[in-house]
Amino acid sequence: MAGTLITISSNSWLGMWMGLEINLLSIIPLMTDSNNPRASESSLKYFITQALASIIVLTSIMMMNTQTWMNNNLASIDTPDMLMVTSLLLKTGAAPFHFWFPEVVEGSTWINALILLTWQKIAPMMMLMYNKLPILMAMAIMASITVGSIMGLNQTSLRKILSFSSINHIGWMLAIVLFAEKIWILYFTTYLAMNSMLIWLFSLLKTSHLNQLLTNIQTNPSLKAFFMMNFLSLGGTPPFVGFLPKWLTIQSLVANQMYMMSFLLIIAALITLYYYLRIALSTMIFSAPLTSMINKMSNLKKKNLIMMNSFILTSLILYIATFSMI
Repeated sequence: MAGTLITISSNSWLGMWMGLEINLLSIIPLMTDSNNPRASESSLKYFITQALASIIVLTSIMMMNTQTWMNNNLASIDTPDMLMVTSLLLKTGAAPFHFWFPEVVEGSTWINALILLTWQKIAPMMMLMYNKLPILMAMAIMASITVGSIMGLNQTSLRKILSFSSINHIGWMLAIVLFAEKIWILYFTTYLAMNSMLIWLFSLLKTSHLNQLLTNIQTNPSLKAFFMMNFLSLGGTPPFVGFLPKWLTIQSLVANQMYMMSFLLIIAALITLYYYLRIALSTMIFSAPLTSMINKMSNLKKKNLIMMNSFILTSLILYIATFSMI
């Protein structure tokens, strides 16, 4: 947390880089588990990828501050900025630099997966706000929404489904970073809340794959309904809270005459909504034996889960009331 706060509050590129390094060195021990070879492999992959991105960030900072580079007529002045944006896209896991991201999340525990899907994106996203290259960002947005929507169709692992969903949402967040930072904060906060609810449920049920989910959640109708509504909210279906940030994003893009990008974002959202619906409807329709993991949960955990889901899913009303007051 301190590394992320240093990055977003620093007024120099070197200070931001130091925050990124503190963040990296802090999360590696969290991901490493001597009893789980997959977790150790994931932490090594994450370290190598993030270290490479940090080297590129530091190289671009040195190029920006070297007077001889700026005076060289044979070199392009935009090259340091391009390197900086590329390295930050690599850190966030945006396409086409996404290949490491699903594999790292797949080998992580649920709490580490939540950190990778949410908190670890704050610092590089904030740095992208200060260094925008519209053409490169547009290419990353198109690649992210395409990869995130199509690659999630044939997945059975819940971690990989959330990973490709995250890549799709990265495309949406990169699109709104170009025009409205305040809407990005709203989008990220909503995305954090929805992911927290789903991962909390998966962690309590000790579920990692779709076939386990279909078995473990069947005997509690209220949790089945909340699970389905969470996926619909994650896909941006009204009247759930996930609809609001996507609505504001499309509104901002249309106001800035980005009609083609808005159209492609909507098409990608429909594709992701298809595999969200496939998962949600499967849990509602299919039956399973009465001995499931949900029966082993305490009543307190069930009540807390239902209360938090109810608050988050109905908070669209609170958001609309707040915006109308503003």
